[in-house]
Amino acid sequence: MDAAVEWVDARERLPKDGMPVAAATTGRYPSDDGAEPDDTTSGQDFWLVMPMRFAAHHVDEDGAEHHDCFIDSDRIIRLPYGRPCAEPVTHWAALPTLPGSTVHTLLGEDVRTALRDALG
Repeated sequence: MDAAVEWVDARERLPKDGMPVAAATTGRYPSDDGAEPDDTTSGQDFWLVMPMRFAAHHVDEDGAEHHDCFIDSDRIIRLPYGRPCAEPVTHWAALPTLPGSTVHTLLGEDVRTALRDALG
């Protein structure tokens, strides 16, 4: 299966609230003087793609409110590039839909039917 990816500049347009996305985030790995000799990431700049969810409004566990933010699976909040953030999101792309489907999520009995159809 092939999927075309359209990257969107996070400074120009943001996803819809609640949308799962692939987000390109940039930052710098912390320098660790005690790092293993084969640790090539220590102190290095990075730009990588991670799955995230976009939220127009999000209240963090500590009660802090965030607007127009990207949240990863570890609940780390990242902001669009240009806003104060250690690891901002530069670009985002819509995730592909489930195989043989037009949706990103299925629940309940629909799962078994969709899996049976997709797996043959």
